[in-house]
Amino acid sequence: MSERPVPRRESPWGVTGEGHREPKAHRCNDRVEDVIQACFEGNPFKTVPGPFKLFWKCMRSKPGEEPTEPFTYLDLEPPKREEKPVKLE
Repeated sequence: MSERPVPRRESPWGVTGEGHREPKAHRCNDRVEDVIQACFEGNPFKTVPGPFKLFWKCMRSKPGEEPTEPFTYLDLEPPKREEKPVKLE
């Protein structure tokens, strides 16, 4: 999926400084957002199953093997798999 930055908030202890890892969005975040948007588009019994199946497929896949089908309700580019170069010997 995308490498979008995760929004940060100020906390009573301040923003994390150096030596702390920055949070990273989960690779299936966009699929969850598509499912949530489907909940508000007409009859949820008809709109949710398709995006939910793709979300479930994404969660059960290994990193780099996420589904490449387009999103149903989000206006984002469908995820693309990076082709690994084949070594010829």
